[in-house]
Amino acid sequence: MTAVTTTRTTVITPPGRLPLPSWREMWEAREVFTRFGIRDLKLRYRQTALGVIWVVLQPLLSAGIFSIVFGQIANLSSDGVPYFVFSFTGMLAWTVFNGIVTRAAPSLVNNQALISKVFFPRLLVPLSTVLSVLVDFLVASVLMVALLVIYGITPGWGLATLPLWILATVLLGSGIGMACSALMVKFRDINYIVPFAMQSLLYASPLAYSLSEVSGSIRWLFDINPLTWILEGFRWALLDLAQPPLWQLAGAAGVSVVVFVGGMLIFSKMERGFADVI
Repeated sequence: MTAVTTTRTTVITPPGRLPLPSWREMWEAREVFTRFGIRDLKLRYRQTALGVIWVVLQPLLSAGIFSIVFGQIANLSSDGVPYFVFSFTGMLAWTVFNGIVTRAAPSLVNNQALISKVFFPRLLVPLSTVLSVLVDFLVASVLMVALLVIYGITPGWGLATLPLWILATVLLGSGIGMACSALMVKFRDINYIVPFAMQSLLYASPLAYSLSEVSGSIRWLFDINPLTWILEGFRWALLDLAQPPLWQLAGAAGVSVVVFVGGMLIFSKMERGFADVI
């Protein structure tokens, strides 16, 4: 009886006009994605006294501070919703976006020893941060449900659109995170720019205050901010506030996809030089 041996041939082809990643390679290396995500979760909570409680505590404290500063001291409107719930809903969306960007940006530099020695689709490194961020989001969502019950708020039919808003937030954050991670390999200044940019966006977006409080002279700056569309969408879905205009719904979907693809193209374009400069 003769044994049959099979051989596998790998064909290397030059990149096309658009340096898109090989989806087949990424699927075959999908375990790398889960391993990086699980490792990120373990490293963040392994030696903490409160552990996963920090996932709830951080947006909870931020929402409390915003409620005091903007709701009581500044006496800003929360569109008829208790200010704490209003600000916590914004923090829930912000946690996803900010978490993906801030964790994805330094991911390549933090794993430089592995990247320079082992071959695998590098794009999986910044993308793997989505896994840990979504776990944090699910934990914080439990508190969101509790707040809705405590304050007697019943979401409307807009709740059905919540997965779409989450997806738009993930795509937007991942696109920016992929671009920043690639740029940080060559320009370490990104490590200082990202926290500053996130802090600026935190206050430049209607997260802790209602969009109705923004004066007409600068309202256009908020109207062109994709985070404004996402925050308004989250509040519509969870708090049954006013439905965003149709152009914002289409804009949130379109911009998030464009930013995601753009970040992927920037990453793929710079990927070949990672091992030389990292």
